[in-house]
This record gives sequence, C-alpha cells and structure tokens, in this order.
Amino acid sequence: MKDLEHIIEEINKLREEKNAVILAHNYQRPEVQDIADYTGDSLGLSQKAAKTEADVIIFCGVHFMAETAYILAPDKTVVMPDDKAGCPLADMITVDQLLERKRELPDHTVVTYINSSASVKAHSDICCTSSNAVKVIESVRSDKVLYVPDKNLALWAQKTSKKDIAIWPGFCPTHHYIKVAQIKELKAKNDNSEFICHPECIPEVCDLADFVGSTSAMFRYANKSKASTIIVGSEVGMLHKLQNDNPKKKFLLANRQVVCPNMKTTTLTKVKDALDNLEPKITVGEEIREKALVSVERMLEVT
Repeated sequence: MKDLEHIIEEINKLREEKNAVILAHNYQRPEVQDIADYTGDSLGLSQKAAKTEADVIIFCGVHFMAETAYILAPDKTVVMPDDKAGCPLADMITVDQLLERKRELPDHTVVTYINSSASVKAHSDICCTSSNAVKVIESVRSDKVLYVPDKNLALWAQKTSKKDIAIWPGFCPTHHYIKVAQIKELKAKNDNSEFICHPECIPEVCDLADFVGSTSAMFRYANKSKASTIIVGSEVGMLHKLQNDNPKKKFLLANRQVVCPNMKTTTLTKVKDALDNLEPKITVGEEIREKALVSVERMLEVT
C-alpha cells in the first residue's frame, strides 16, 4: 500500500512539474482511471487532446488513440506509458487494402472508425467514433459509403441509415467474446435486469440489448436507468466507473473473457516512468498527419 501511495505521489508531483494532463480510456485499469485527469471514450479523449493547454499529454490507451492525440495536438509532447499496446481491430485494415477497395468503389465516401492507424485515416474522407457513427455517415453528401474497419459498428449504423454502406470485415476480438446464449442466461437469472452493450458486439447480441451505444452513452444510460441490475456488454474496465457512479445498482459483466489485454498493459508504474522520462513519445509524420487531420477535424465538426 505504501508503495502504491508513493507512486501516486510521484505521479502527482511530476504531472505538475511537467504541466502534463493524463488521459485514460474507459477500458483502462481502475487505478489508472482514478489517477487520470480525464477518462472517456475515443471521441471525448480526442476532444480533450485537441483543447488541452497542457504541454504534455500522457495517453493511457492503445496506439491509435495516442496517434490521434498527436494528429490534433502536434505542438504537444504525446507520451504513451506502453507504446506496444496496439489494437487488433485497427490492424485489420492496411493502407494498401484500403486503396485497393477505394479503386473498386470509386464513387463511395470513405468513413473510417477512429480505431484505425494514422495512415489509414490519411486516406479516408472522414472519421467517426461509436458515439457519432450514424451522424457522420448521414452527414456525407454521397449516398454510397465505404465503412472501415469494424463490420459490427457498420451493421448497427446501417439499421438507421438510408445510405448504401459497403462494409469491411474487421471486428473487435474482445467484444466478439460476448454471445447470445450468455446474455439470455444472465437475463433469466436476474429478473427485471437490463442489458446494455457496445455496437462492436455482433448484431445478434445488439438485438437483445435495452440500449446500444458508446461507452460514454452507456454510462449516461446506466445513470438514468431504473433497473437495479444491469448486464454490461463491453470491456471489464467499464464496471469501475459504472459501480462508482451507481453504488446502489448491481453491474454484471457479460462474461469473464471480455478483457482487452492491450488496454491492461498500462500500469501506474508505467505512467510514472512516462512522466519522468517523457518516453515513449508518439509522433506521426507530417505529411500523414496533415492528411489524417482533415478526416478527424471533419468528424469533430459534425459532432
């Protein structure tokens, strides 16, 4: 306990000395969420990175998120406590694959999930997050959209969109652990419970949900819900804030497998070291950054 207290003291001291802001995704470890200046989903984190007056951004998340922070704030020092924390979903599309698909569908507007590399963003027309996917898709002038890389988010958006959406076959392995049978079993064991889930879940799971939305939207829904028990169809890190914000409610994880190993590599010790050494730094080549910035800023304008 004393070691933990010492690490937290060091983080707070270094944060002030370096004029740093600590941003953490909702899937981070509880103790990392607690030390952060701001926790949120990809959209919220992007907005904070764009507006921060800090000199240093310590980004507790995965690689594409820190890249997005640098794209929006190249004058800041962006540091990732663990720069090996990647995203399997983001890795499911490469620039070459995207360019080939664009040649096949020249009349489609490319809408790219924020869960993608800076290079892929640079060859996209506009980005989106799970918070604003439908709004972004509806905002583009073309009736034809090429959506990459998450097929489940695209299928969810397709339910309410009038656009013709060509869908890339990527997916989040962690959310794919959530199965229909598991949710039905939990619902049967917990009378009058509600089920909320992230749109990265498969369509059959989303169809069972009382609410589908981004992590931030799920928090808002849970805070207002009258249900005493809520089943959560998303990463385990969600339960920390949900339970803190709603101590009288019971939250159940869809199953024990819904853990993103990449999100869990960041520790308080790594946060302290990142502040102390300002390493590992995350940067993006200027040509790619400028092109990617266009697609990200278009998204923020729509939002």
